Amino acid sequence: MNFNIEFYRDKESKRCYIEEFLDSLDTKSRVHTLRNIQLLSDFGYSLREPYSKNIDDGIFELRIKQSSNIYRVLYFFYKDKNIILTNGFIKKTNKTPKNEINIAKECKNKYYRSIENERPK
Repeated sequence: MNFNIEFYRDKESKRCYIEEFLDSLDTKSRVHTLRNIQLLSDFGYSLREPYSKNIDDGIFELRIKQSSNIYRVLYFFYKDKNIILTNGFIKKTNKTPKNEINIAKECKNKYYRSIENERPK
């Protein structure tokens, strides 16, 4: 039951936060993160802790640990089998930073608005 993985790209700024995050990682961490993204694709909604956790308002975090580093990739589900990855970060505090959650929420809202605007009227 594979889910489609999509990297959110802002239509106005052309930024892709998740690509920027992945590009910032060393090779080993990137490979490990991509493996966890594959797990998310394979299991979707049924992927739970310790790999995935519901954060807020339909935003989830994919949880990655590579040696002593902790990474998070934020995402949301769209329709049946689509997962939209919004942003990622290195976790340095116990709580997920509010600004990272806000970026993910903003991406989600823009994504839904763009889908609505693309529908024929």
